[in-house]
Amino acid sequence: MKTVLITGCSSGYGLETARHFHAQGWNVVATMRTPREDVLPRSDRLRLVSLDVTKPESIAAALEASGPIDVLVNNAGLGLMGAFEATPMTTVREVFETNVFGVMAMTQAVLPRLRARKSGVIVNVTSSATLAPMPLVAVYTASKVAIEGFTESLAFELESFNLQVKLVEPGYCPDTRFTSNGSSRMEGLFPEPYAPFAQRIFASLGQPATVTRPSDVAEAVWQAANDTSGTLRFPAGPDAVALARSA
Repeated sequence: MKTVLITGCSSGYGLETARHFHAQGWNVVATMRTPREDVLPRSDRLRLVSLDVTKPESIAAALEASGPIDVLVNNAGLGLMGAFEATPMTTVREVFETNVFGVMAMTQAVLPRLRARKSGVIVNVTSSATLAPMPLVAVYTASKVAIEGFTESLAFELESFNLQVKLVEPGYCPDTRFTSNGSSRMEGLFPEPYAPFAQRIFASLGQPATVTRPSDVAEAVWQAANDTSGTLRFPAGPDAVALARSA
């Protein structure tokens, strides 16, 4: 029986991915900054572990509590939408601290264990914003593109150790807490000169032709974790699949 550790399981993609792997018979280590007992089923195959990916001591404690793992899913991330001109550099750094450095820190922490066993998979969850330019998400996109490049290079680096690194690229998912979780971070990021443009963008987001569901992402992560074909990228959701095909 294999074990997966998933970051950012309190809601959205991480929560659905934890449920999916558990339903498939895996041991699941579901991590959250503040563990919530009410969101996942009680099971001897499922453990809730506290984890803040921006803190080295938290990462070390979480991995110690988790024991041996077969798959790491780097899902924890911060959303951000707003005009770049109005975005404070402190906010840019906050996003990169979780979306980029947090992913790198988690990966670096698990690598010695996986390399010693010569077996394991790391799945990094990015975004379809890396597949086509999207407005008002310049900082968020930059953080996800950074992880795409990181993953592409790392995959070559770890190949000789029989370790795999994968990318899952979710499309636009209105069911997640992308906006609500980042609302305080986004205050003041739509100054008056950008208001007409922002209103048009919000109107288009309110009437999407296709959308991604958390279950699409969970299934893509599952496929990536069990892939034997050498595929690097797994677009998740019909809109992301369409973008990947046209890219």
